[in-house]
Amino acid sequence: MAKGNIGVTSNDIFPIIKKFLYSDHEIFLREIVSNAVDATQKLKTLASVGEFKGELGDQTVHVKLDKKAKTITISDRGVGMTAEEIDKYINQIAFSGAEEFVKKYKDNAQAIIGHFGLGFYSSFMVSKKVEIITRSFREDAVPMRWTCDGTPEYTMEETKKEDRGTDIVLHIDSENKDFLEEARIQELLTKYCKFLPVPIAFGKKKEWKDGKEVETAEDNIINDTNPLWTRKPADLTDEDYKKFYRELYPMSDDPLFWIHLNVDYPFHLTGVLYFPKIKKNIDLQRNKIQLYSNQVFVTDSVEDIVPDYLTLLHGVIDSPDIPLNVSRSYLQSDGNVKKISGYITKKVADRLNDIFKKDRAQFEEKWDDLKVFIQYGMLSDEKFYERAEKFVLLKNVDGKYFTLDEYKNLVKANQEDKESSLIYLYTTNKDEQYSYIQSAKDKGYDVLLMDGQLDVHAISQLEQKLEKTRFVRVDSDTVDKLIQKDEHNEVTLTDEQRDALVAIFDSQMPEIEKTNFIVTFEHLSPASNPVFVTQNEFMRRMKDMSAMQGGMMSFYGEMPDSYNLVVNTAHPLIEKLLKDEESATKDKVEPIVKNLSDAESRKNALKESQKDKKDEEIPAAEKEELNDLQKKIDELTTEKKLVYKTYAGENTQVSQLIDLALLANNMLKGEALAKFVKRSVELL
Repeated sequence: MAKGNIGVTSNDIFPIIKKFLYSDHEIFLREIVSNAVDATQKLKTLASVGEFKGELGDQTVHVKLDKKAKTITISDRGVGMTAEEIDKYINQIAFSGAEEFVKKYKDNAQAIIGHFGLGFYSSFMVSKKVEIITRSFREDAVPMRWTCDGTPEYTMEETKKEDRGTDIVLHIDSENKDFLEEARIQELLTKYCKFLPVPIAFGKKKEWKDGKEVETAEDNIINDTNPLWTRKPADLTDEDYKKFYRELYPMSDDPLFWIHLNVDYPFHLTGVLYFPKIKKNIDLQRNKIQLYSNQVFVTDSVEDIVPDYLTLLHGVIDSPDIPLNVSRSYLQSDGNVKKISGYITKKVADRLNDIFKKDRAQFEEKWDDLKVFIQYGMLSDEKFYERAEKFVLLKNVDGKYFTLDEYKNLVKANQEDKESSLIYLYTTNKDEQYSYIQSAKDKGYDVLLMDGQLDVHAISQLEQKLEKTRFVRVDSDTVDKLIQKDEHNEVTLTDEQRDALVAIFDSQMPEIEKTNFIVTFEHLSPASNPVFVTQNEFMRRMKDMSAMQGGMMSFYGEMPDSYNLVVNTAHPLIEKLLKDEESATKDKVEPIVKNLSDAESRKNALKESQKDKKDEEIPAAEKEELNDLQKKIDELTTEKKLVYKTYAGENTQVSQLIDLALLANNMLKGEALAKFVKRSVELL
């Protein structure tokens, strides 16, 4: 029996490996099983070139769990190892600059394990002792047993083993006894080894017999050695792709379509990417692309390998050019990773463009599911935008689809404002904004439906990209001002009429939390609504963005919603309201107005006489008189508003007009809605 020290010049290596336990210790099984598969494949390669002339026989890798002995054994019938090979590949993990490197990266075990191929040593994350029992495929090879207890010391001795190959026996420590549960090992094998190219057996298949589950004599093979992405697309049917998708994501709807990836230069990459039916919440769709290296599962967090928006896709990417264990910083700086990312982006864009060109009807049919993905790509990747602007679609309220160029040609004759800018009208809710949509359509305008999760951001991007083009929501202004033409009817109200109408409508507005209303006036068509609600496009858009982004944009989210209550002074009901008001309030208002006028005149006269004087030159009596005049003006103004408020409270038509405007904007709720219904019945 030989004893020795593992060839690492620093005793730090095992504490570092143990430390790795706290971040991703379950990968030990992947590493050991992958080594067994590699050993099996090496033997097949040697047989193919004539260096091994024996029978390959059963090449299944077996994983055995012995809960009583507290061991996990991984066995293969691969190339095995001689004593010299154990010494070379297991004992001599020293390398040039080892001590310096280990000290430098002692806080990042993953970098050490991944960079220097120390996958075998991951077994010490969960084991108090590890044994290797191995026999080389070479003739007259002497079987060897190697044992190590997690220190640099090991023992190596001759042993008995009839068959070629290697058994790795892990003696699981007390801190990791969960790995002695059959369900846990089954879970890890399914996760990491589901598509390895060599059969992996874990125990025996079970079946129900006489009301209980019993083992059969047949091995329980946990993997598919020839997964769909390794096969030729010409040999696959649509149903094959859908079946594989259902295996990957059992609870998902069928995908929209897919892309089969296969490239040999300048990097190796295979895989299948699926376009899922994307739900409303983008974040729920992430972590669905599974990354493999030679059919060994690496991760499903691929943000550093593909652009962020591509993480919305589902499927498999397999590339031997991406190591099993790598740090995030390695991925971000690796040249192959960047090339892979660029290739996938181009393939996705090409596939979408190909479907659009060959079968536009199918593309339009699936647009609502594709829209979020394509918009996300255009917003986050300039190159993707350049490719996607050929097939990105705009959908109007009538369910018709247009490319950017098609829509420009559709509306340029009728939706150009006096500054020669194209105005794209849109709605975010066909039902809630129906009356505004209808008013726009009555003017001959087309209205887009922009009710998607990313539409508010897409709108801003398109305004920057498209020449002299603005997006305006249909409820952001009166229909005559949505697209400003040369003609514009002026409001001809007197100041007193304006004051009266502002006070009348202000006084009867229902209180809505975090909502302000400003009464404004427009001289519109008599056929337009008498009163309606609009919201400033810029402020509404900022608030929409703040709801999604937070951060600095949250400032807008905290602001109250501000709306305009627009009064159409040309409408017969408003004209009648003014006449009724003047008749009903004349006797009370005229004296107040006269007194206000007198007070304002005296105030202005005093101000004029004082304009060239310094403060100390103004007599105290004049200052006191000015203060008294201002108080009187404030009191008279309040008194006048109270007259208008009293009139408005007695005139049920005022509240009815306001509530109709709110109702058209889906803003009439709760008690206010109940009062409206009751009042409507009474008016009938």
